[in-house]
Amino acid sequence: MIYWTALTVGLTVAAGTYLALSRDVFRSVMGFVLMGAGVNLALFASGRLGSALPAVVPPGQQALSEAANSLPQALVLTAIVIGLALACFALVLVVRLVQRTGSDDAQTLRQAEPVPTDPIKPPESVA
Repeated sequence: MIYWTALTVGLTVAAGTYLALSRDVFRSVMGFVLMGAGVNLALFASGRLGSALPAVVPPGQQALSEAANSLPQALVLTAIVIGLALACFALVLVVRLVQRTGSDDAQTLRQAEPVPTDPIKPPESVA
């Protein structure tokens, strides 16, 4: 089971990286969302996938023996909520950017930046 989980995490992160390196801005955002899902899956897998026992300490014992760890589950749940909100906000920004510039190509958007000699927005000094 752990090998299938590792393979799934690897494929998800690889697909997300491939999409994030795309010139299309929408695909880049979707790539970052997919990489976040891969990281969430890896974090979730760290909490003992094979155990179906609840994380409740029986009376008379000091620690759990074979129960699933609830901390990674809580962290992944929080990360899913935050990731969904961030993805929605990024997609709204991409839609607005495409409406304003008329293009979703990263190279075209890069050419829309001000020139280095622009007196209003000078480039950062390299020290």
